[in-house]
Amino acid sequence: LAIHPKLIVVTLLGFSSGLPRLLVASTLIAMLTDRGVDTATLGLFANVIMPYSFHWAWAPLMDHLRIPVLTAKLGRRVGWILVAQIMVMAALFWMGIRIEAASPLEIAIIATFIAFFSASQDIVIDAYRTEYLDPELYGKGAASGVFGYRVGMLVAGAGALAMADIVHWGVVYFVMGALMLVGMITVLIAGEPKNVPERIEAHSPGEWFKEAV
Repeated sequence: LAIHPKLIVVTLLGFSSGLPRLLVASTLIAMLTDRGVDTATLGLFANVIMPYSFHWAWAPLMDHLRIPVLTAKLGRRVGWILVAQIMVMAALFWMGIRIEAASPLEIAIIATFIAFFSASQDIVIDAYRTEYLDPELYGKGAASGVFGYRVGMLVAGAGALAMADIVHWGVVYFVMGALMLVGMITVLIAGEPKNVPERIEAHSPGEWFKEAV
């Protein structure tokens, strides 16, 4: 069976979206456990994933704000996706550099950065998928995105843990950061969706909140 090229794009972007999630959750907890961090401190690390729950708060800003140069050259969606992916990659590299020597507090700060920009990436990828796919592909596109997301989580979970048995954790996070290139290359090749609105109407903060909830 032939697979529609747009579904491949959505799958790869789903992979990029799912990859960072466990790197600030169960995989991170496994690394901290290896380092002998106490249970009470481990419990506090549950808070680093809070950006995933509150990303609706800055989603309207990402719809309205333009990125100098990038928005004009690449488009609103592609520009924001690339910025978010670059920041996730940079934060994962930062984690890779500091993971062996950093205090739990520093690791928590880096993990929060990863979670924030990962959640920001999710915001724009969701909008991108809706505008990029033809209406008849919405159902398959949703399934493809979820499949890619799950594969990304599998790589960042079981894959990262398997790697950690062979190399030290710094290398693991470097490899995971490099895998963000999958999403970057994909979105650069696919380009900006054709039906992104030229101008998104501004709303008051109260209207934004009502739409979000």
